[in-house]
Amino acid sequence: MKNSLVKDWMSKDPVTADVHTILPDAHRILLEKKIRRLLVTENGKLVGIVTRGDIRGAEPSAATSLSIYELNYLLAKLTLDKIMKRNPLTVTATTSVGEAARLMLENKIAGLPVVEGDKLVGIITESDIFRMVVKTWDTL
Repeated sequence: MKNSLVKDWMSKDPVTADVHTILPDAHRILLEKKIRRLLVTENGKLVGIVTRGDIRGAEPSAATSLSIYELNYLLAKLTLDKIMKRNPLTVTATTSVGEAARLMLENKIAGLPVVEGDKLVGIITESDIFRMVVKTWDTL
């Protein structure tokens, strides 16, 4: 477990969305793909990350006085570049899983994009690390 590398446990080909993706479409992607974070790209380059919580926080409250038409109009104008966390922390495929876990703990985040130079190659999340721990534990 100590020598495990991110490349061995990360999810390859992560789901991405363009910075101009509107909020309802991003929400739909998260639900359809059953994921909790969406990597945001611009011209193919990683520029941010949006979590399910970020999207929920940007959606209107049920107590709003706006009509459904006004809500739909506003949501159709709200794009990911307005709510994403810019310049997310990243790791490389050869980063140790321990280092990735330390970064997540210290920064109170649940996932890290994996890059090689400017190319996005994956994402490692808490779930990937838990999977590694369980698999390692089962082989002891």
